[in-house]
Amino acid sequence: MKAVIMATAGGPEVLEAVEWKAPTAGKGEVRVKVAAAGVNFMDMGVRRGQFWNEIPYPRVPGVEGAGEVLEVGEGVTDFHPGQRVAWAYAPGSYAEQVVVPATSLVPVPDGIDDETAASIMMQGLTASHFATEFYPVRPGDTALIHAAAGGVGLLLTQIVKLRGGRVIGRVSSESKAAVAWAAGADHIIVDATGRFAGEAIQLSGGEGVDVVYDGSGPATFQGSIDALKVAGTLCWYGPILGGPGAIDIMALPRSIKIGYAVFADHVRTPERLRRHAAQLFQWILDGKVRPTIGQRYPLDKAARAHADMESRATTGKLLLVPGMDA
Repeated sequence: MKAVIMATAGGPEVLEAVEWKAPTAGKGEVRVKVAAAGVNFMDMGVRRGQFWNEIPYPRVPGVEGAGEVLEVGEGVTDFHPGQRVAWAYAPGSYAEQVVVPATSLVPVPDGIDDETAASIMMQGLTASHFATEFYPVRPGDTALIHAAAGGVGLLLTQIVKLRGGRVIGRVSSESKAAVAWAAGADHIIVDATGRFAGEAIQLSGGEGVDVVYDGSGPATFQGSIDALKVAGTLCWYGPILGGPGAIDIMALPRSIKIGYAVFADHVRTPERLRRHAAQLFQWILDGKVRPTIGQRYPLDKAARAHADMESRATTGKLLLVPGMDA
C-alpha cells in the first residue's frame, strides 16, 4: 500500500509518499481502507517534532479520516467488514490503510459521504465542544470567532448560530470574508494586525462579547481579552502557535474567565465520541451544518497540503484522498 512517511522532523519537504507495509488488526483494533484523511494543524506539529516523540521514525502522520472496514481484530464486536466508519484520532491516517482502535471509531450513516465524514471529525468535534460544553452558547449571546474562514471557525459559526447566538467572525483578509459570511456570520472583521477589539465591542452593542474563541496564537491574546464583556469567557485553543506566556491572574479585567479547551475532553469515552459524532452527522443530514472542503490532494501531494495550510491562505477543510490522480 502507499503511505506518507516522515523520516525526520522538518518542513513540508520531509513528507514523502512511499510503498509501505499494510498493517494488520490486533486485539481491539480495526483495519480500514482510507477513503479520505483530514489534514489538521496538529499534523504540522507532528511534522515539526512538537508531538509524538514517543513514536520512532519513520512515522506516518495524520489522525483523522473515513473509509471502509477491511478487517476486525479479536474482541471487536461493534464493527464488521464492509461497514463505513470514521475516526477522530488514529495516528498513521495518511495512508491507503490504517489500523484504528475500535474505541476511536464511529459508524457513518447513509447520506453522509466519506469526504464529509472525514472532514467533520476533528474540527467538528472541536467546534461542538467549544459551543456546547466549554462555553454553552445561549440564545442572544455574542461570540467573536477568530479564523472564521478556517475549518474550525466555519463549523463553530454554524453551531453558535444553531444555538441562537450571534457571530462576529474575524478573518485575516478580504478574500476570506465571503466564506465566513456564507457560514452565517452576522458581522465580519477583516484584520491581520491584532487590532480588532474596538470594532468587536462596537459590533456587540458597546458592552463587549460574551465569548471569544481564539486559536490564532499569542498575537491575538490581548485583543481577545479586551473584547470581552464583564464576566465574559475566553476559549483559548490550538497548541501549534504557542501560548500567551505567563498570566497575572490578579490583573485580569472585568471578572473575565480564561480556559484552554481540548477536544479530547469532549469525547473522553467511546460512548461520548459516538454520541457527539452522531449529533454532528444529524445536523448535516438536516441541513443545519454544511462542512466546507477547501481543497483535496492526492497522497503524494501531502507536502503541498501542509505548505498551503501553513501559508494561512486556505479556507475550510483540507483532505488527502488516496487514489486521487496527481
